[in-house]
Amino acid sequence: MNITQFPKKLKAVLFDMDGILYDSMKNHSNTWLESFKKWGIDFPLYDSYMNEGRTGESTIRLAFLEHLNREPTPKEIKDLYDYKTKLMLEAPEAEILPRMQGVVADTMNAGIKAVVVTGSRQPILLERLQSDYNISSGDIISGFDVKHGKPHPEPYLLGLEKAGCSADEAVVIENAPMGVESAVAAKVFTIGINTGILKPEELSSRGANLVFNDTISFADKWQEILKGI
Repeated sequence: MNITQFPKKLKAVLFDMDGILYDSMKNHSNTWLESFKKWGIDFPLYDSYMNEGRTGESTIRLAFLEHLNREPTPKEIKDLYDYKTKLMLEAPEAEILPRMQGVVADTMNAGIKAVVVTGSRQPILLERLQSDYNISSGDIISGFDVKHGKPHPEPYLLGLEKAGCSADEAVVIENAPMGVESAVAAKVFTIGINTGILKPEELSSRGANLVFNDTISFADKWQEILKGI
């Protein structure tokens, strides 16, 4: 594992939400697939994981261009995303990923700022962050806040701004290839955790400094890292 570039003075950890704090990617993928199917688009399951981190509008535009060879209308974007939101509200409650509450709590207890950076605009999880992780709405960058979603660096640049630190004073925790690309483009040390169906190399090839196969192995290593700070 390459940890030589780990920040010498860690001030903030920027956490992705879906697939890092919550086991929610199954719900996101299933609702994307069902929503696109209603518009005559057969969106592959693997692609839903590969494109995680995009804003909803960007994902819809991508699917329409790739499968229908045209841009969606503003009404189609709104109607499709509204339908996806409806399906998300009806989906089973996403579970908290193993030991991630401890990871966030230990991070905060070490005096390190915790910020969530997600492309999601789904209220069902955003509203749980306070009660589940003690992360207030003021420490969240969501799809409502960005013009350019992941893989553009803007989400994590905004996360750094919210945390009040520079790129070399922060770490990103991500599970999605596009999220890793976004963090790397923002020049932040990036830890990938492969909690979905993707091949591990999808994260390392995008530039993740460290890659873990699950949140449990990551949590063990994170305790070691915090002790050494």
